[in-house]
Amino acid sequence: MNTPFNFNDSDRSNLVYVRPVEVADLPAEVQGELGNQKTIYAVHRADGERLALVKDRKLAFILARQNDLAPVTVH
Repeated sequence: MNTPFNFNDSDRSNLVYVRPVEVADLPAEVQGELGNQKTIYAVHRADGERLALVKDRKLAFILARQNDLAPVTVH
């Protein structure tokens, strides 16, 4: 069965993107809080708004799901 799905704005409102972030690309005050971490993960809304920075990918997915969000990976 091939039924088209209508992706309107309300369907995507809970979609968030998880992507790696190089610590070196963050502001100095944030870098100072991260110790020896080289890469952390950001959780973003579809419009680009950053919701969170976390230490690993697994934690990013857990955080999103605990907040009724649907995480996907961005490369």
